[in-house]
Amino acid sequence: EEAIASYDQALKFKPDLHEAWYNRGIALGKLGRNEEAIASYDQALKFKPDLHEAWYNRGIALGKLERFEKAIASYDQALKLKPDYHQAWYGKACCYALQGNIQQALENLQKAINLNPDEWREWAKTDSDFDSIRGDERFQALIQ
Repeated sequence: EEAIASYDQALKFKPDLHEAWYNRGIALGKLGRNEEAIASYDQALKFKPDLHEAWYNRGIALGKLERFEKAIASYDQALKLKPDYHQAWYGKACCYALQGNIQQALENLQKAINLNPDEWREWAKTDSDFDSIRGDERFQALIQ
């Protein structure tokens, strides 16, 4: 709450400060205030449309609201700007798994693992987003 108040103060002086909008979105997201977080990321992107981290975090917030198609679109925007952004590939994999789209989930998870094998293999092993496909042989092969 204090961080958000500080960002709000900064924005009074400089309303186009994309960093303040972005960090405000992160703070709101940590509080579970995802709608407000998305609005802050949108403001950051209005002033700096190539901020791939804002597109990525916007995708996370949308995913938490189960707006998976919009989340995937945000991840795609992040990947247009930074194609090797493994976090966005993983986020897309989670969204697809939660939608029951196994093939897309596996393809995106494979891309994330190719870019950062140690981190994403370990995450995927216990991430509840993959519970619906955990028994799939192809998933098991990916996380080994």
